Amino acid sequence: MEDQLVLRTEQITKDFPGVRALESVDFSLKRGEIHAILGENGAGKSTLIKILCGVYLRDSGRVIIKGQEVEFRSPREAQVAGLRVIHQELNLLPLLSVEENILLGQLPAGRLPCFVDWRKARQQATEALAKLQVDLDVREKAGNLNTGNQQLVEIAQALVGEVEILVMDEPTAALNDAEIKRLFSLLRRMVSHGIGIIYITHHIGEIFEIADRVTVLRDGLRVDTVDIKSTTYEDLIRMMVGRDLDEMYPRHFVELGDVLLEVRGLNSEKGLHDINFTLREGEILGVFGLLGSGRSLLAHILFGDEPKFSGEVLIRNKVVRIRSPNVACALGMGYVPMERKNEGLIATFTVHKNITVANLSAYGRGLFLHEAGEKKRAQYWVERMDIRTPSIDQNIQSLSGGNQQKVVVTRWLETQADIMIMHEPTRGIDVGAKVEIYTLMDELCQQGVGILMFSSEMPELLAIADRILVMSKGQLTGVFSHDEATQELLIERAVI
Repeated sequence: MEDQLVLRTEQITKDFPGVRALESVDFSLKRGEIHAILGENGAGKSTLIKILCGVYLRDSGRVIIKGQEVEFRSPREAQVAGLRVIHQELNLLPLLSVEENILLGQLPAGRLPCFVDWRKARQQATEALAKLQVDLDVREKAGNLNTGNQQLVEIAQALVGEVEILVMDEPTAALNDAEIKRLFSLLRRMVSHGIGIIYITHHIGEIFEIADRVTVLRDGLRVDTVDIKSTTYEDLIRMMVGRDLDEMYPRHFVELGDVLLEVRGLNSEKGLHDINFTLREGEILGVFGLLGSGRSLLAHILFGDEPKFSGEVLIRNKVVRIRSPNVACALGMGYVPMERKNEGLIATFTVHKNITVANLSAYGRGLFLHEAGEKKRAQYWVERMDIRTPSIDQNIQSLSGGNQQKVVVTRWLETQADIMIMHEPTRGIDVGAKVEIYTLMDELCQQGVGILMFSSEMPELLAIADRILVMSKGQLTGVFSHDEATQELLIERAVI
């Protein structure tokens, strides 16, 4: 057994101010295996990985690679030792070519000082892609590639040189089904050559398809490590959250009230055609569609992010012109974006500033801000929403993905928005955080808020939506009540 291990940790502990992120965590990785790490946001997954790759120094414990204890003080040291990390957020430089991204920091020197041997660089980049059985033009700018190919370029970048341990953090978060299948095929080829892969995901179903073992973390502790063949979906959820999830999708369907939002004959030059629907008080109106269906464009138009369109939008039976997000906010709308990092959070702000930023006028005194009142209100929301943070003055980037998502939702609760546009609200968060978001949505509906839920996750739409609109090629192709909707019907209408 010992000679099969390429990596193991013993009793890893890490403290941050006011928080013990990891406590006595043991972990091991065999050659040629895929070992998944599962846990709620804040469970300690990211901290463990950052210790392994040299971003953080551990407070105590041991990291052993190929039988030798190591302490990496930088990601570069980890790379030299054969450990590479592919992070959840793509980190390519979009204006550089594929070959420049693959060989970033390792471009071969030319004959003269400060020059690059581009012929050799092209050859090395092409060989790196060939390992993945991928054929791309290495001279193409990385920003021109689709998400799936950008992911493959990141993997090729990680495989330059000798690699024995590959860490993948949420690798399928931005991929479609075909790209996921291609990725899984690639991972199987990699482990067949002896590479050990640490695979972090929130999608439990993926673990049963791709992993050999799974370690579950909760509140910084290792709950258990089990073989995939000896566990079940329900077992993993129970280990993650410390309780049975008897009701994965909490929803109390209420009697719907007046029409909050009505869309009549909406068209857009970018591809929407004759969109008509209504949203009522207390309703969750789901919007489903495949990639390119136009549902994201519809979400942006309704919140004023894409102002050029024809047709009418009515709020409480009054025609409105939503020329910008500021206008949408003033009309009582809130927007939870799909891209939390790029569209939802202000990365340089604290937790409390991210909560109150859409409602600062409530705390203004002339040219001055009543910061004490603002902080008091933010603290109320942190406690009300169970946002796990050492302090409201903590930088938002230090929070886990699920807690960041709660902050984005809370921002609009603070404005008392009565129309909520939620674009993939559970994307990239764990099962426990998803239940908390569903519970919050249910509570909002009971208070008379109307929710437009744009989602590619059919199970959640089928479980909690009062009605589901289906879009294909910029058109509405079906409308189904909660009792009528099935996965087969949604797919049938989505591919028209």
